Amino acid sequence: MKANKVKSPDFGVVIIGSGFGGLGMAIRLMQEGRKDFLVLEKDAEVGGTWRDNTYPGCACDVPSHLYSFSFERQSSWSRMYPQQSELLTYLKRCADKYDVRSRIRFNAAMSEARFDESNNWWEITTVSGDTLTASVLVTAMGGLSRPAIPKLPGIERFAGSAFHSAQWDHSVDLTGKRVAVIGTGASAIQFVPELQKTVGQLHLLQRTPPWILPKNDRPISRTEHWMMKWVPGYMRLFRNLIYWRQEMLALGFTVNPKLMTKVKGFALSYLKRRVPDPALRAKLTPDYELGCKRILLSNNYLPALSQPNVSLHDSHQMTEVTERGIVINGVEQPVDVIIYGTGFRATDVFSPLRIFGRNGVDINDVWTSRGIEAYYGTTVAGYPNLFMLLGPNTGLGHNSIVFMIESQINYVIKCLKILRKRRSATMECLPQAQREFNAGLEANMRGTVWGGGCKSWYFDANGRNVTLWPGFTFSYWWKMKSVAVESYRFGS
Repeated sequence: MKANKVKSPDFGVVIIGSGFGGLGMAIRLMQEGRKDFLVLEKDAEVGGTWRDNTYPGCACDVPSHLYSFSFERQSSWSRMYPQQSELLTYLKRCADKYDVRSRIRFNAAMSEARFDESNNWWEITTVSGDTLTASVLVTAMGGLSRPAIPKLPGIERFAGSAFHSAQWDHSVDLTGKRVAVIGTGASAIQFVPELQKTVGQLHLLQRTPPWILPKNDRPISRTEHWMMKWVPGYMRLFRNLIYWRQEMLALGFTVNPKLMTKVKGFALSYLKRRVPDPALRAKLTPDYELGCKRILLSNNYLPALSQPNVSLHDSHQMTEVTERGIVINGVEQPVDVIIYGTGFRATDVFSPLRIFGRNGVDINDVWTSRGIEAYYGTTVAGYPNLFMLLGPNTGLGHNSIVFMIESQINYVIKCLKILRKRRSATMECLPQAQREFNAGLEANMRGTVWGGGCKSWYFDANGRNVTLWPGFTFSYWWKMKSVAVESYRFGS
């Protein structure tokens, strides 16, 4: 009698996304000798946010040598802070060097994933209708991958061009044009100074002014390049010094917000030096605690706002969009182009993607009804063999997110080894472990700069900070060094 063939999934691991998280996960699997994985990428190239954001002036606000993989340090960075094109080149090189391109399926956006309880695997469907199965699903889409487009009254009537900064329309020539920019966040402070140089008139609509500090950016000298390349241990030491300098900022964020007083004074002094007009300076002075919202770094944003072709408006005073412009305080301001610098849907996490766990429950529904939470931002009760990179409460306001990504990747690798060692089909976070972790997270959040009535995009609709890690990054790294198997249920 012929024995029935045991069914097996198409892949051991499917990874969603090929930015820092997805590429890092793929590379680590290759280093572990695992080639039973596939990366699904919605676009035609790797790079994630550094592929998608091509607006003028796009750059990173974390130093180059720290905003990179620890296993792939680069000596050839041109500047202290990397620009978008250089980061994209770096990620492409990593994909080529570690030979992961052959395991990436490009132009294959995931639309949904369902956990099949009868087979103990994930069934993944792409937008094109293809389906595949995997024992393990790793999401690596990042929190800044879904642009937030505001619903402006009358925008459908606008006859000009309108686009989000993360979907920059390079076919639109802005030279001499009348441009309205909605938003003054991390992207806007980079592209506004570039626009100011070329547009005829720039209307900048601000909801709340950001805290801004100077960006200590500069070209890296030939001598520094030589030392990083040829002096043993120099680049590692340099990277470590930057890491600990950044990490000390967490003292003011999480340990004692009063320590930010001197930084706040420096920021106000910087604002006064860069904006001589008292009336404009008053509009640009924040009325909330420094650190509540993302602290921005720029040397040219504030001076650009003082130029004669720039007008700063309160975005609350914009009532509608007409065919020819925008109405502010009852007066129509003619504009040719509207650009949204309105950030991303950071607290949506997965939406519009749908992930169905046990009993066919969509994780978006769970998080909508109960609040967004996970276990160390990586696993979720009710969703076996689902691992998230940059899930809830793993974002940062002071250090390199790549450090957090690598901590999570190493954790996932440990979990995969545990699954194999135990010969278990599934690994699922226990609800009690998740509840206890998030209760501790909430308690830690209360003593931070985000715990005293602060409002920003870090928070969900219920007023919970579901975005940031309320502590030092080394504490997260330490907690992720080992897997508390008692926090998980294993299935055969």
